[in-house]
Amino acid sequence: MNVYVAEFVGTAILILFGTGVVANVNLKGSLAKGAGWVVIAFGWGFAVTFGIYAVGQFSGAHINPAVTLGFAFAGEFPWVDVVPFIIAQVLGAMLGAFLVWLHFMPHFKAEEDEGTKLGVYATGPVYPNYVANFASEMIGTFILILGLLFIGANDFTDGLNPLIVGFLVTAIGLSLGGTTGYAINPARDFGPRLAHFLMPIPGKGPSNFKYAPVPILGPLSGGALGAAVYNSVFLNATDIYLFIAIVFVIAVLALGVFLNKSVLKEETSKLM
Repeated sequence: MNVYVAEFVGTAILILFGTGVVANVNLKGSLAKGAGWVVIAFGWGFAVTFGIYAVGQFSGAHINPAVTLGFAFAGEFPWVDVVPFIIAQVLGAMLGAFLVWLHFMPHFKAEEDEGTKLGVYATGPVYPNYVANFASEMIGTFILILGLLFIGANDFTDGLNPLIVGFLVTAIGLSLGGTTGYAINPARDFGPRLAHFLMPIPGKGPSNFKYAPVPILGPLSGGALGAAVYNSVFLNATDIYLFIAIVFVIAVLALGVFLNKSVLKEETSKLM
C-alpha cells in the first residue's frame, strides 16, 4: 500500500472510531447515551490502536500531523514527506467524519442541540482563553510525542506497540483531556470540523472556525517541542531544532494573547 493512502486509511479509521464514540455517548437516542468521559477516553485510545494496526506496516501510522512534524524534528522522518502526509491525514479524517454522520444520521436529525452535534466532530474549551487553551493542547501533545519516542526506544513483544500507544492516548485523555477535549492532533479536529461545515447535518449551527487555530497550532508546536526536548535531554543531541521549537511555542502563545484581546473581546462586547 502506498504510504499516503495508508495515512489516509489509518486516519479515517481513527476518526470513525473516535468521533463515533463521542456520537454514541452524546447524541439523542443512542443506547450508549450518558456513558461518560471514561468511555470516550478509552474509545479514542482504541481508535488509535486499530488505526496503527491497520497501516503501521505501510507508513508507520502517524495518523496525526503533530506526530509527522514531531518525528521530522526528531530526525526520524524526511521533511519532504511532511506536507503530503498531513494532506492525506486531513482527507482521511474527513472521510471518517462522513461515515460517522452516515451511521448516526437519524440521531443527528433527532438531536436538537447544535453544540452537541459540533462536539461529535470538533473540540472546544470549557473556559475560552486562547493562551490557556493553546497551552493545554501543547502540553498534551508534548507528552504524546515524548511518550511515542519513549515507546520506540523500548523493546516490546511483536505487535504490542500499537496497544501501548493506545493506552498512552487514553492516559492523556483521562488525565489532561477535560480542558479542551484533547485534540492533540490537528487532523483529528480540522478534518471533522471541515466535514461538519460541508455536510448537510440538520440544524447543525456554526462550525466555530474561530477556535480552529488552537487544535492546529497547539499540537504542532507542542509536538515539535516534545521531539526537540527528547533529542536534547535523552539523546544529548541538541541542535537548531530545539531553538526553532521554542520559538514556535512562544509565537503560538503570543498569538493566544492577541486572540484573547481581539476575538474574546469582540464576543464579550456582543453580549453587552
